[in-house]
Amino acid sequence: MGDIFREIDEELKQEDYLRLWKKYGNHVMAGVLIVLVAVGGFYGWRQYQDSRRLQASDRYAEAQTLAASGKKEDAAALFAQLAEQSGGGYHMLAELQRASMRAAAGDTAGAVALYDSIAADAGVDPVMRNLATILSVLHSIDSPKSDRAVLDAKLAPLDTPDGAWRHSARELRALLAQKAGDTARAKQLYTQLSDDVDAPEGIRARAAEMLSALGG
Repeated sequence: MGDIFREIDEELKQEDYLRLWKKYGNHVMAGVLIVLVAVGGFYGWRQYQDSRRLQASDRYAEAQTLAASGKKEDAAALFAQLAEQSGGGYHMLAELQRASMRAAAGDTAGAVALYDSIAADAGVDPVMRNLATILSVLHSIDSPKSDRAVLDAKLAPLDTPDGAWRHSARELRALLAQKAGDTARAKQLYTQLSDDVDAPEGIRARAAEMLSALGG
């Protein structure tokens, strides 16, 4: 397959890129959201341990149950109430859930606005603020109204040697570079990811295939 990619011209490479993004875009999003669920479980358990937050814990669990059973409007209303009335971890988790539900319902702009609000909240754990930034860019990357330079600037502070979300940030930066026609920059970032033994296996595999599609 790599030989085929190397033989095609730039126009076909662009078509292959679009095909690969359609193929892997949902996997990128799913990977981030799986981490969100895991982190959410951790925060939920930590807050559950605090007796002062038992009521918030019960309401959060109730909202999750409503969402899982298909009662999206009731779940959204309860998450909104929880976000307004609770502080700390449950406020943040409820906001993330609200954003996720808006995105699932097709309200991408509303989801991005909520993610950006979380990312801008100095009272939120920095790791979760950065996660909100990742999710904001992830839901904005295919919008024709998005400024790719602005999106890249959001990701740049996360793409550091010790950044918790550096691999996801770098993958999105590579996608942005490719969409902007900066093939050299995209190749550079994909090469870094494919060669990084610390990067998650899924990200390394996608980077290697995207690099092959670009003739790297």
